[in-house]
Amino acid sequence: MQTRKKYIFLTFLASWLLLFFFGREQLRRFAFFPRRNVAARRSWPRWADRALLHSFAEPRELQGSGDTAQPSPRARRAAQLSTSQGSRCRMESCFDASRCQNGFKVFTYPREHGEPMSESYSKILASIESSRYYTPHPEEACLFVLSIDTLDRDPLSAHYIRSVEQRIRSFPLWNSGRNHLIFNLYAGTWPNYTEELGFDIGHAMLAKASFHSKNFRPGFDVSIPLFPREHPQRGGQSGWLHHNSVPPKKKYLLVFKGKRYLTGIGSGTRNALHHIHNGRDIVSLTTCRHGKDWERHKDTRCDQDNVDYENFGTTYGHMRTDGKYGTPSSKYLKRFDYQELLHNSTFCIVPRGRRLGSFRFLEALQAACIPVLLSDGWELPFSEAIDWGKAAVVGSERLLLQIPSAVRCIRPERVLAFQQQTQFLWDAYFSSVDKIVHTTLEIIRDRLLPHRSRSRILWNALPGGLLALPDFSTHLGDFPFYYLQHGSGPSDKFTALLRAAPPLGSLSQPTLKLIQAISRSQYCAQILVLWSCEKPPPPSETWPQTAVPLTIIQGRTKLSDRFFPYSAIGTDAVLSLDEHTSLSTSEVDFAFVVWRSFPERIVGFSAWSHFWDPEQKRWGYTSRWTNKLSIVLTTAAFYHRYYHSLFTEYLPAGLRELVDSLTACEDILMNLLVAAVTKLPPIKVTQWKQHKEAASQPVKDTTAGSTRRFSQQQDCLNQLVDWFGSMPLVSSQLRLDPVLFKDQVSVLRKKYRYLEKP
Repeated sequence: MQTRKKYIFLTFLASWLLLFFFGREQLRRFAFFPRRNVAARRSWPRWADRALLHSFAEPRELQGSGDTAQPSPRARRAAQLSTSQGSRCRMESCFDASRCQNGFKVFTYPREHGEPMSESYSKILASIESSRYYTPHPEEACLFVLSIDTLDRDPLSAHYIRSVEQRIRSFPLWNSGRNHLIFNLYAGTWPNYTEELGFDIGHAMLAKASFHSKNFRPGFDVSIPLFPREHPQRGGQSGWLHHNSVPPKKKYLLVFKGKRYLTGIGSGTRNALHHIHNGRDIVSLTTCRHGKDWERHKDTRCDQDNVDYENFGTTYGHMRTDGKYGTPSSKYLKRFDYQELLHNSTFCIVPRGRRLGSFRFLEALQAACIPVLLSDGWELPFSEAIDWGKAAVVGSERLLLQIPSAVRCIRPERVLAFQQQTQFLWDAYFSSVDKIVHTTLEIIRDRLLPHRSRSRILWNALPGGLLALPDFSTHLGDFPFYYLQHGSGPSDKFTALLRAAPPLGSLSQPTLKLIQAISRSQYCAQILVLWSCEKPPPPSETWPQTAVPLTIIQGRTKLSDRFFPYSAIGTDAVLSLDEHTSLSTSEVDFAFVVWRSFPERIVGFSAWSHFWDPEQKRWGYTSRWTNKLSIVLTTAAFYHRYYHSLFTEYLPAGLRELVDSLTACEDILMNLLVAAVTKLPPIKVTQWKQHKEAASQPVKDTTAGSTRRFSQQQDCLNQLVDWFGSMPLVSSQLRLDPVLFKDQVSVLRKKYRYLEKP
């Protein structure tokens, strides 16, 4: 009986299967099978059928009707292949290095009329276009940057640009994104906040904030910091740590003040911060009052958290005579200002927000508050170059309760080293949009020439990778600011570089006398004469006979040529001279001895001092003899030859053109540049009395030409400060004299006794 039932069931099932496969068109004629027209069959599947194909199709593939042109299966496979290839991109596979054979140049796409652009992206493009990397010719470019604002790729944002993919595919230079760099600060949207940009980047590189390490392509992408809209274009404010900030331990050990997410991604860590709060040396202030529907999700702690966050937030009790905390009193309640918390805290918690990055990261760096990072998986900014183990504490979101004991174990001397490193990193790479963009470009440039790239020591030690040009050297011992760290010193000879621009094409007697005085110096290795005159130099027999080689370099009439890195300069020290300078051999010897003790600075004879004019609200300078000095004229000064390379290769061409158009502007620019590198003032050495009087003569000149030159120099100073973004000059009252120079002792006991002779 059971066997019979089994055969009947199988026969019935087979009949239905045959009827379904071979007779479905006849079945549709019955009333209980609804009719569908041809157009409906073409548009299937529709959104109503999404549940049927949930495992087989993406939602975006189910959109549209049959009349809308959809990508073919082959095109979709090609797009998926492109995406997978892009995820595996490296410089050797997705970057055309042959375009960079003529140098590292960056081209920015022309901006379309009416193209919406955020203030931050405008600053990024301006940083590139005003730098030495920029080229207006795409055929010269090694790297390309889009003019489409891609910083905010949150579809819910008002700054979200749509149809990016269709637009970039129409660009002739796009080439599947090869040699392109895309900047991004915000990616993804509520509720998951993934890192999707909403378009296929192809083989382009990403300079992106909040990068997760699993999506970061090492050696190809660049992780950048999240910076606010008001972040300065250039310069930026200095760090808050002062030289006399001792001891390193501050009022509070560990602090945080910010939003508390009640639900969704990023809420776990911030909701748990109250567990480490003690109200004394560890302070955690959070607020639930943000967003539109925060009250719907509020918990039992929200009301009290909001009160502590907004009204007061410091002392949760006043100090009694026995040293313990008692009952809070409104008399002692004090509002916790965020800036005050940063300034008075040793460590600052930097938890993840909805995305991995946070504005608090840069705020903590500037305030010398050591960041304690609670953002698992975050690829830290410029991690390829920066050693964050020397400036930040990288914690784990799962081990929050161990953070207080961990930071308490850090020794005071290490805390001070951490604080100093935060200030260096802030000033070198993060204080302005210019520095963030330039650091990004320099990291990419180092990848293209690995044999001439900067070491991590250069990136992580003063003055930083942006100011240590690998084109000059990759060896620490060749830079003036690494001598002490490297245990070496400059060479024991100098090269005199004399700029001569006589209007009649012949040398004057004082110039010939100066050459003879310089050649008698025991430290002089050679004399180079930069002939900056349209007429040819005098014949060799008219030049004085010297004990050292004398070489004539045919230059141009531009003032900036005196700081060109001439290959003939074979010593570390350069003595920059002007044809009107008057120096004795003893003065030169003494100044060189002083410079060898301070090889990173400018050491010279004539000094100026800068000041701020509150009435005109601009910078000025004076050449009067005062107690302060901040500029040493390079018409008679020693400095390291590296500053020639920095002057020519680091500064953009626009600044050198400014120097060539204004009188004595090259002196000011060189002093600003050296001060920006060293953060130190120049050094003035003693002058011969007659040299002093000669140097002061131009100050007494009241002719119209002198007044015009003085006005140009004031304009030069302000225009250069505007480019640097701040005033880098440092004032000093130091002046160095020879020992026993003017003391009433025997002349034979004076080493530099000739300085007193007329």
